[in-house]
Amino acid sequence: MFDIVKSAALAKRAALTVAQLTSHEKNQLLVKMADAIAENSTTIIAENAKDITAGKAKGLSTAMLDRLLLTQQGVRDIAEAIRDIVRLDDPVGHISNLALRPNGIQVGKMRIPLGVIAMIYEARPNVTAESAALCLKSGNSVILRGGSEAIYSNIALANCLHQVLEQANVDKNCITVIPDTSRDVIEQLLKQRESIDLVIPRGGEGLIRYVTENSQIPVIQHFKGVCHLFIDKYADIEKASNILVNGKTQRPSACNALETALIHADIAEEILPKIACALKPAAVKVHACADSIDYFENAQPATDADFAAEYLAQEIAVKIVPSFQQALEHIQTYSSDHTEVIVTQDTSRSQRFIRSINSSVVMVNASSRFSDGSQLGLGSEIGISTSKLHAYGPMGLTALTTEKFVVLGDGQIRG
Repeated sequence: MFDIVKSAALAKRAALTVAQLTSHEKNQLLVKMADAIAENSTTIIAENAKDITAGKAKGLSTAMLDRLLLTQQGVRDIAEAIRDIVRLDDPVGHISNLALRPNGIQVGKMRIPLGVIAMIYEARPNVTAESAALCLKSGNSVILRGGSEAIYSNIALANCLHQVLEQANVDKNCITVIPDTSRDVIEQLLKQRESIDLVIPRGGEGLIRYVTENSQIPVIQHFKGVCHLFIDKYADIEKASNILVNGKTQRPSACNALETALIHADIAEEILPKIACALKPAAVKVHACADSIDYFENAQPATDADFAAEYLAQEIAVKIVPSFQQALEHIQTYSSDHTEVIVTQDTSRSQRFIRSINSSVVMVNASSRFSDGSQLGLGSEIGISTSKLHAYGPMGLTALTTEKFVVLGDGQIRG
């Protein structure tokens, strides 16, 4: 039987070791891990096939199976994501804001690891490798508890990572993949406040609420991604249509996919026929307000629940708004604080939108699909925080560290 108390304690001890590794040593380990994953792609894909077969038998949704599937390209992408992390600057040990005080002491803040991070997530085997790599690079231990739907894939990836750590004589407990997929192990994991410093859940809203409500450890929250696109009356029609289609259809199962499109009334008659035509090839199901429903074939009347929904599928809610202010009010009412986009050629209106909307990512004239750690220059992300404390938005290396004060003196004493 898996002993979570013992494993958490071992992870804490291993964190002391990994925190002392130099940037060069961490990068060498990561390069070898990327190579090991690439070299073992056949085994990883074979194990992933077991998960896919079991997932279909369980009746997993298309969106869930899409997140679960690993192809040859998918495995190569995981290896390359780790190599991208190697190329990032190591935040650990960086001293900022060093300032001289009147008494001669110098005061600054140094970046240090958080310690032990627990990840609880669903059908995303890439999270196993990429989160492990991010935590290692930032000097942390990590405990990874994936869902039962990805257990074979996760263990195959963990074997690659542990092989590299053992060959380098580094404590392999700095990366722990929990083989027990029962809910009981999550309950026990969330009580290990003496060993674990932060919990990051990734998955459905139900999982994240369960973790938040039951954890004795601080939690980074990301309940859902209800991402909005507001097409302003000063929008470029072609840009707006392309941004909407890309944001909705490129990968609808992603949390940065568009779920609601707001159209300014002054431009609705011109742009809605183009949007309806553009969405047709992807067979997007439309939930439309009373003023926009006639522009779409087979659209359904939109309800308040539709505007609050994270569809994660080829579905979208559409609403015509009579003014800029009402677009803001709609977003502020239904936002999940993930990502909001405005399309407009009016700089003053785009700046007003940026100032007024406090979601973790706010965009002007760009697809919501760019709301991703790698696209924003962070390398792989460990998650997206929609809670404003500690970290907000996509979380990269720096978000996996904290700061300590460093004081440099020359014999000063306090009178």
